[in-house]
Amino acid sequence: MTSYPPDGPMPADGPKVVPAATVVIFRNADEGEPPELLMVQRAKKMRFAGGAAVFPGGRIDPADRELAARILPDADPEISAAKVAAIRETLEETGLAIAIHRPVSAQEVAAARTMLEQEGALAPVLERFDWRILPDRLSLFAHWCPRYDGAFDTRFFVTDLGTGAVQIAVDATENTRLFWASAGRVLEQADAGEISVIFPTRCNLARLAQYRCFDDAIADIARYPVSRIHGIEEDRDGEAWLAIPEGHGYPFRGQPLSQALRG
Repeated sequence: MTSYPPDGPMPADGPKVVPAATVVIFRNADEGEPPELLMVQRAKKMRFAGGAAVFPGGRIDPADRELAARILPDADPEISAAKVAAIRETLEETGLAIAIHRPVSAQEVAAARTMLEQEGALAPVLERFDWRILPDRLSLFAHWCPRYDGAFDTRFFVTDLGTGAVQIAVDATENTRLFWASAGRVLEQADAGEISVIFPTRCNLARLAQYRCFDDAIADIARYPVSRIHGIEEDRDGEAWLAIPEGHGYPFRGQPLSQALRG
């Protein structure tokens, strides 16, 4: 396991990882308040991040790659497939349709989610409801991948809902709770022991807490080219820490290994 490239697919001599996608969904809060983010609390039985609060997302399926290749033939295949997976997983996990070309009703979305659960792929759902997804509404934010076999090689995206009520509903299989909160509020809950967050989520929440609005996030993304990040164990004054390198735009870059949840 020697190769660990900054982007692109993992090579044959690199860790045997699982490509995945996650999306940070912004919505406007009350005037003067920081934007809220949609969080998903994982079921404790799940292999990855069991019981933790995370952003919606999951692994990239072959059907996601097929759809991405058809609708975005000239785009980077890894990023386009990740965007499709993020859109599909959000609908499946939360009942929220993002990056659709037209407004959709709650009834449509509920029916589409049911069909997605039955079909296991997004393409037939789009055809049935005459939807067209707009992957450009998802902006690449970060790319995290631990350096071990079986790790999730996850691309993080951000997207904005703006203002307006949205209906969400937990899937009650992989997840047990959905909630909206500012990044700062989620960190407060984690520090108080009300929820748990794994190390990558904590780092990303700390970065997201800097933004007063979605446009701030987009401006910050432009300042830091996205490349793979993985935690590094290091000694700090005799104490083991889990840390990340500088240069990725993160104000929070590590915590004692004894406190870090690695998923």
